[in-house]
Formats: sequence, C-alpha cells, structure tokens
Amino acid sequence: MLLPIVTLAVVMSVMLAELKRSRTNERILRAKGASEPSGDVYRQMQWSYPGAFVLMTLEGVAVGPPPLPIIIAGIVLFVAAKALKFWAIGSLGHRWTFRVLVPPGAPLVAHGPYAFLRHPNYVAVVGELVSVAMIVGARISGPLSTVFFLALIRHRIRLENRALRHPPCS
Repeated sequence: MLLPIVTLAVVMSVMLAELKRSRTNERILRAKGASEPSGDVYRQMQWSYPGAFVLMTLEGVAVGPPPLPIIIAGIVLFVAAKALKFWAIGSLGHRWTFRVLVPPGAPLVAHGPYAFLRHPNYVAVVGELVSVAMIVGARISGPLSTVFFLALIRHRIRLENRALRHPPCS
C-alpha cells in the first residue's frame, strides 16, 4: 500500500515543479508576443493528467503490488521518461510550457531530443503514464488512462504542428 502512495507523491511533486516552470515560461513568452492557437485541449489535459495518476494510485492501493520485476521495469521506464522530458524541457528553454504558445518569428527547435523526435515531450508523457501503471499495478486504469490521454495528445500534436507551420509574424 505504501508504494502507490510514495509513487503518487513523487509524480505530483515533480508535476508541481514543472507547473511552476511552465507558468514562468508562459509569462516570458506572452511578454514576447507569443500567441496561443484556439481549439487546444489544455483544459482536458489539465485535469486528466494528474487525475490519471490519482486513479492509478487508487487502483494500486486496492489491488496490491505487481510482481517485483514489473515494479523495477516501471521504475526504469519512469526514470527514462523523466530524463527524456527534462532533456526536452532544457532544449526548449523558456519556450517549454504546458500550453501551446508560439513566439513570433521563432525557428523550430532542432537540437537535443528534437533532432531525433518531433514531439519528445509527449513520448515522455506516455512513458510516465505507462511506467506509473506498472509500478503501482494499475492493470485497468493504467491502460485506460493512457489510451484516453493519447487521444488528447494526438489532438494536441495536430494543433501544435499547425501552429508551428504558420507562426505569428514578428
């Protein structure tokens, strides 16, 4: 019962730190004239992402821990997902936010993980969801949450690609 609670505490602590960084970067981008395209799924992501981890934790508490090799694989995947996300955040610098904000005249970032993947942050997010499901033993809510969030990510990627293809003029 302790493992799901500790896992949730770690995930939420990191998420709060990411939120703080996102809000700081958002202020910087808006001051530089960044625009936010309409039709984003940010509001749904804003509650469903942390909600997925809470739901998985509740299931983990109810069903008990998975086998140790699954927990270890989940921890390894979680660390890898966070490393990829932090690499993406570092590569984007002040351009990384939870929202889609496109600064006028800014070129696409093509270094760091963006040299290999178009959307490494979203790959990391899926890794976080899958890994936490593995760690806490969320055999039902884990896959369901991941599939639901993948649908939101798919919509977000289309919106983001469109906004990046047609950025605002400086």
